[in-house]
Amino acid sequence: QVQLVESGGGLVQPGGSLRLSCAASGFTLGTIAIGWFRQAPGKERGGVSCIGSIDGSTRYVDSVKGRFIMSRDNDKKTVYLQMINLKPEDKAVYYCPAYHIVSPMCSLTTSPYNYWGQGAQVTVSS
Repeated sequence: QVQLVESGGGLVQPGGSLRLSCAASGFTLGTIAIGWFRQAPGKERGGVSCIGSIDGSTRYVDSVKGRFIMSRDNDKKTVYLQMINLKPEDKAVYYCPAYHIVSPMCSLTTSPYNYWGQGAQVTVSS
């Protein structure tokens, strides 16, 4: 059974750092693209970053470039989102969805993703 479990969320001050983890089970990471999406209260869920199933190619939304780094550990079946210099506008519930594809490409839109985790709350506040 496909399962994605996010962890690592919490409260951090502006300028601080957090690392989110997403543990995947039920498939091998080499056959799926995984993304990080976030949803703030009253706003639509939007893509933050994604990583392809081949070569670990990553994409980022402009607002997080230079601050967020997504990586993947195939042996641990886990993907990570290292976040630095966090801003109040980064506050949201973060999700790591996945979809089956064998490609270095990945999507920052929700449409191809058909597996979703429960989300992890990230709060950035002083």
